[in-house]
Amino acid sequence: MPVDIQQAASQKASPRQTTRQKVMREILSWVWLLLALFFVESTMAQNRLIPSGSMERTILVGDHMVVSPFGYSLCVPYTELHVPLWRNPKRQQIIILVSPLNGTEDLIKRVIGVPGDSIRIHQGIVYVNGNRLKEPYVLRDPADMASSLENFPSKNDGVYDGLTPKWAAALPSHIHDGALVVPPNDYFVMGDNRGDSYDSRYWGFVPRRNIIATPLFIFMSIRAPESVWQPGHIGERMETYLSIFVHPSEVRWHRLFHGF
Repeated sequence: MPVDIQQAASQKASPRQTTRQKVMREILSWVWLLLALFFVESTMAQNRLIPSGSMERTILVGDHMVVSPFGYSLCVPYTELHVPLWRNPKRQQIIILVSPLNGTEDLIKRVIGVPGDSIRIHQGIVYVNGNRLKEPYVLRDPADMASSLENFPSKNDGVYDGLTPKWAAALPSHIHDGALVVPPNDYFVMGDNRGDSYDSRYWGFVPRRNIIATPLFIFMSIRAPESVWQPGHIGERMETYLSIFVHPSEVRWHRLFHGF
């Protein structure tokens, strides 16, 4: 009898061990999945929403993009932490950067000058190292051609209205022979919508450590008021997403999967 009792107890214990092992395998599979998602989110692909018109016509308000930090930075998802990696952006490349002004807001701009470049803007035409930069992507108002927006740096000390105090103080030291010279490890960026872009003309260079990604493609584009996409308008944003099931024409279908 004792032997039979021991065998019965052993048979009852085996299913419990098997169930425990299944539970552990399930937990481990979820852990590996979360680690894989963390890896992809931090190094390969992220999503970004465009809330302003500073890059129109290239990127429109309401464009939802997949961006890649691969080689540019190692980002910790859902935090503001990132570590610069080995890749450096090229001239005229579109980049995602952390605002040098507050260190928290993500901006999207186009690289105009890389380290060592000499930059001059005359009546809206950009010259880099003495050569005119071909910019078919630019959106500008002809009325701005004679303004300080489209003539940079100015002919006297380079300073004009609208600059941040820090940049106004530093700007003259970077001007040589009438052109702005980009220092090492810094970049000069501008928006494609030149009359509606708060960029390096106003607040200065972008340190390399602030560059975190480059866009890959647009996965959704929705027509809606600019205010909908601003931070803090979650309710309005959800209503907009739901409304496209009733009004699918509000989706810019022709922009879906547009690459950069």
